[in-house]
Amino acid sequence: MSGPVLVGVDGSATSMAAVEAAAREADRLGVELQLTHAFEWSATRVPPGVPPWDPGGSRVHGSVNSALTEAERRARSAAPGLSVTRTVLMGEPMTVLETESRRASLTVVGSRPPSRAAGSRRGSLAVRLAAHGRSPVLMVRGRPDPAGPVVLVGDHGRGGRAAAEFAFAEASARGTDLVVLNGWDTRTGKPRNGFAATLSALRRSNPDIVVRRPRVRGGIRRAVVEASARAQLVVVGMNGRVGWTAASRTRISRATLRHADCPVAVIREEETR
Repeated sequence: MSGPVLVGVDGSATSMAAVEAAAREADRLGVELQLTHAFEWSATRVPPGVPPWDPGGSRVHGSVNSALTEAERRARSAAPGLSVTRTVLMGEPMTVLETESRRASLTVVGSRPPSRAAGSRRGSLAVRLAAHGRSPVLMVRGRPDPAGPVVLVGDHGRGGRAAAEFAFAEASARGTDLVVLNGWDTRTGKPRNGFAATLSALRRSNPDIVVRRPRVRGGIRRAVVEASARAQLVVVGMNGRVGWTAASRTRISRATLRHADCPVAVIREEETR
């Protein structure tokens, strides 16, 4: 991956937390960080806070510049020496992030949607970006355990290769273990074969990473949420061809995004033909 790490900036506390996490990810990947602010401006709709005596929006421009300056300060504090760029784009925030994500290595969002992002509920933004964008999506939320493992939810179909590769890379970069939670075949009492083959191949190519596979009891959604309380990161995959509505109902991804106690990465699984 050579594209930048993309993060939306709106000046909120959750946005700034996302900026700090994005800076650390960009530093790990060795790519630049792109700070992006988007706002809508038309003849019939102007951004909030524009007074009638200031049709040019100088107050808004000042606010945007202030938010980006603070975001850049936090990014450089989190990752000294990091290359940081700023972009201000016209458009609905959700649409802007979708478009910009197509050239990004990773898109990072806070647990609260950016201002006026199509009324997105918690978690829906990350799912929609994963479905319609072209990069992995990291939603920053909760309080990650710095000593905890990376948790991979290995129940994605198609072998879950992209999500598994992302999880192994994160575990390696963080110097921590990888915990794999996946669905079991109720007929055989064994993990589903497609994912088992993917995992075996990645374990052989990453011998230094300790991989743990606890037996899931009581339902995988509950197990994932409980594991997130002791994890640095949870990684889930999503079918690359499902639409937003179907994706938002994905039984594991949605529950994880809404209830996890640590950041969650949603990885698009491209279908092969």
